Amino acid sequence: MKTRTLGQGLEVSAIGLGCMGMSQSFGELPDRDEMVTFLREAVDRGVTFFDTAEVYGPYDNEELVGKGLAPVRDRVVIATKFGFDIDPENTGVMHGPDSSPEQIRRAVDGSLQRLGVDHIDLLYQHRVDPDVPIEDVAGTVKELIEAGKVGHFGLSEAGVDTIRRAHAVQPVTALQSEYSLFWRRPEQGALAVCAELGIGFVPFSPLGRGFLTGTVDTSTTFGEGDIRANLPRFEKEALAANMAVVEMVRDFAERKGATPGQIALAWLLAQQPWIVPIPGTRKLHRLEENIAAADVELSESELAELTKAADEITVVGDRYPEAMEKMTNR
Repeated sequence: MKTRTLGQGLEVSAIGLGCMGMSQSFGELPDRDEMVTFLREAVDRGVTFFDTAEVYGPYDNEELVGKGLAPVRDRVVIATKFGFDIDPENTGVMHGPDSSPEQIRRAVDGSLQRLGVDHIDLLYQHRVDPDVPIEDVAGTVKELIEAGKVGHFGLSEAGVDTIRRAHAVQPVTALQSEYSLFWRRPEQGALAVCAELGIGFVPFSPLGRGFLTGTVDTSTTFGEGDIRANLPRFEKEALAANMAVVEMVRDFAERKGATPGQIALAWLLAQQPWIVPIPGTRKLHRLEENIAAADVELSESELAELTKAADEITVVGDRYPEAMEKMTNR
């Protein structure tokens, strides 16, 4: 596996692994022991960058990731996130964002325990809290870094001004936001500020929640617990219109001798050398397919062709329901 460097010199595998789907959001959950094995198989294949969060489950995903990676802790970079007020009496209920200094400290201590580690390699603010100045957030993480509990500071779905203000207090290592051929808003400022400040960019949902792999179409039924059942872009009419994106990527992939998913990942990797996508999967053959995308080379002309074709397609439907979208780009 090739490696890439995020901000502040943090070196990770060129393709990471998003672990959320092992504990929530995509229908029936897989067997826990199988996922423990799967995490170790990912490391055996060169993946060193693993992404989790306290709200995935909640809590279950950190425990799973911690157990799976315990034997190989010295070979991996573990990223987790804080930023939500989880009901202590009912962990299935969240009361909204909370990035108060006290909550950050509580969240970090909980994450350290669940992950079974003595420090968190990369700690993200999961969503910007409009009620807490970002300077206070960055200052609290800075103290945690100085205390040895955290290695690096990251932001997720943050706006450009927020990134600048946070970075002035504690250098930001990575911005994690959704980015793919299916969602390109980071091109409207976020990537430019990352380039300017030396911040790495970590795209989540780089395969459009599976859409860009070509395995989802208008006949697909999303089962109970699958987040896509409630996302506007996955409604029947929107899906029918958005198949134009998949068909474009599939046609290109056939000519290139790759899979649609590999082309979607290769396109992201070609944007900047400090971009590290974290596709999520629970299947070994998909993991191997994703990893192989790091070896798919796109020439300048191929990249331009793919980008131009994507520019000519209008994606239909919002990314999230309104309430969820309001929590992004703050």
